[in-house]
Amino acid sequence: METSSHQEGPTLEDHHRLLEAIRNEDIRLAKQLLDKGTDVNFQEGEGCWAPLHIAVQNCREDFVHLLLDHGAEPLLKKSNGATPFIIAGIMGDKKLLQLFHSLGADVNESDNHGFTALMEAALYGHVDALRFLCEMGADVNLRQKTGQEQERLKKGGATALMLAAEGGQEEVVKVLLKDMKAEVNVQDNRGRNALIYAFLHFDNTKVKAITRLLLQHGADVRVRDEKGKTPLILAVEKKHLGLVQMLLDQEHPEIDATDRDLNTALLLAVQHRLNDIAMLLCTKGASTDCGDLVMIARRTYNRPLVTFLRDNCGAKDDFHSPLREWESQSTRWGKALRHLHNIYRPMIGKLKIFIHKEYKIADTSEGGIYLGFYEDQEVAVKRFYEGSMQGSKEISCLQKSRKNSHLVKFYECETYGGCQYVCLALCERTLQEHLDSSRGEAVAHTQDEFAQNVFSSLFRAVDELHQCGYTHQDLQPQNILVDSKNAIYLADFDKSIEKAGEREVKEDLQALGQLVIYVTKKGDIPFEKLKAKSSDKIIQLASDEETQDLVRQLVNPEENVTGLLADLLGHPFFWSWEKRYRALGEVGNESDIKSQKSDSELLQLLKSETQGQLRSFDHWQEKIDHAIMQKQREFYEKLASKNGKSYRKQPYCKSVDGLLKFIRNIQQHIKEDRNKDIKSIIGEPARYFLEKFPDLFMYVYTKLRKTKYEKLLTFQTSLEV
Repeated sequence: METSSHQEGPTLEDHHRLLEAIRNEDIRLAKQLLDKGTDVNFQEGEGCWAPLHIAVQNCREDFVHLLLDHGAEPLLKKSNGATPFIIAGIMGDKKLLQLFHSLGADVNESDNHGFTALMEAALYGHVDALRFLCEMGADVNLRQKTGQEQERLKKGGATALMLAAEGGQEEVVKVLLKDMKAEVNVQDNRGRNALIYAFLHFDNTKVKAITRLLLQHGADVRVRDEKGKTPLILAVEKKHLGLVQMLLDQEHPEIDATDRDLNTALLLAVQHRLNDIAMLLCTKGASTDCGDLVMIARRTYNRPLVTFLRDNCGAKDDFHSPLREWESQSTRWGKALRHLHNIYRPMIGKLKIFIHKEYKIADTSEGGIYLGFYEDQEVAVKRFYEGSMQGSKEISCLQKSRKNSHLVKFYECETYGGCQYVCLALCERTLQEHLDSSRGEAVAHTQDEFAQNVFSSLFRAVDELHQCGYTHQDLQPQNILVDSKNAIYLADFDKSIEKAGEREVKEDLQALGQLVIYVTKKGDIPFEKLKAKSSDKIIQLASDEETQDLVRQLVNPEENVTGLLADLLGHPFFWSWEKRYRALGEVGNESDIKSQKSDSELLQLLKSETQGQLRSFDHWQEKIDHAIMQKQREFYEKLASKNGKSYRKQPYCKSVDGLLKFIRNIQQHIKEDRNKDIKSIIGEPARYFLEKFPDLFMYVYTKLRKTKYEKLLTFQTSLEV
């Protein structure tokens, strides 16, 4: 009788046994389980450890090759994103690093927290692995990249040098700085450099050694941690006299700097009874106007320090804080300004500023824009590198345009440390931010007073700029500022051109045309997309006739481009609905219109010459409420009867002159008591007519412009608006 044996496949228990075999380095059992078909890529638990990860952690090259021969995935990730290559970096195993790199691992690959193999080798002090990774092309200055959520929390951004400093790895720090030329002042997402990281280590001996290395390679001692603490303050908190002395020996140690709790290095030294450190700080010129130092020393019965502070440093027994009650004028920037106002900062001429992300308003192509105080006035400070071409253009343009009240106010420029600090009036937001914040809000169908306000100011600003011989050359929503009262100011002149010609003026006008569309569309069309469109496309995007005509004149100017903006300040775009309505009534009040004298010059001008183009007023009588038209007919019938005549014709002709006559009559008689019923139907006459006939005014305006009848429209002058 023939028999057959049946071998069962691997079970879940076998998968776990394989992991245990690798963990316990039992190669015989591991081979048995693998030959049985146990899943070589099985991952257990929340960490998702696979056999290959464990073998690398054990630095067992033989196990690694065994697993790879049985189909292990060399790039398999744990739940935190760590690969065998990164784990090899943690363990400092050069052979395994080389193996996994040959199998496709990216030398700069990172886990979910942004850690690379080089960063891990630096953190754990593996110098040989560090050198090997560098030879393979690893980026020494790569910053730890985190997810968006972590980045919003200001986490991540560390480099290998920072991690080595935090880990107290003196030899690694030395190799990174001397041999690999690591950048010493790179900052993480919280603004901390390697020097701040060094102070995170618990062993003061290592902190001192690493601090010395970092300072020798130019580490910035003015940097701050997330609590506003400088390296000097951190050194005092570590109660280490040698660290304090080392930092005070540097240039610009900012001895009187305060942290977020307004503590200075001296105040902390007194609070912690650190007499030697307090005396050293005073000897180096630390200010005693940072708190009630004498009273703090008295409370702790520290008589030697009381005597020293009082007799040698000028500290007073009856100290009163020099800080006075102060309130910011800014809603948006108030909190940061209050803090900046209360902390100590060395003055740059008449300017108080702190180059820190807490006080940053915006990034620029050079040095950023920061909050500051110029002669105690809240200001926005734009930084340029000394000798910068952009900075020269900005300052020159602002200095020669000081009388232009529609440009952002220029206070003065200070120079320090190779930088120029341009001090400007502080505004709340940019035009783009203003429109972004109101996007999605319901907008009533009415005249756009905000747009009128924006371009009334902008046209004046750009026109005055042109009159001074400059063109802006960078008109865009980010360069237009809105203050707390919604006043508009033009800013950013670092691309301006002096002694500009007609071509540059036209470029400014073109940009203004694009801005008109951007603002009237409430920012719904990104400005960059508008810049890419042709002039004809820009004109077609206008939402009404007035805007379309204004944009057409900006993007396709005919003549007198230099004086065009002053003329356009009288354009109907800037007129209120009431003014447009009154102008139509003025035209309707002309005798030729009232008598409907068809062969008159005025009626001929108003006659449509465009065949086939539909206008809102072509059949205007059908759009007027029937009750109103009926009452008008009854009025004319009674008038004819009163004169002994019969009235058989329509009171108004169907053409535009008939509508103008009708509007004139409504204006003249709507307030009479006998017309209360008409008033109740019409409501606000300007809205009633301009909503029903949105293209009527610009039709009449265009027909009569540059004719003897233009005076009927009572055009605004450029001094009105």
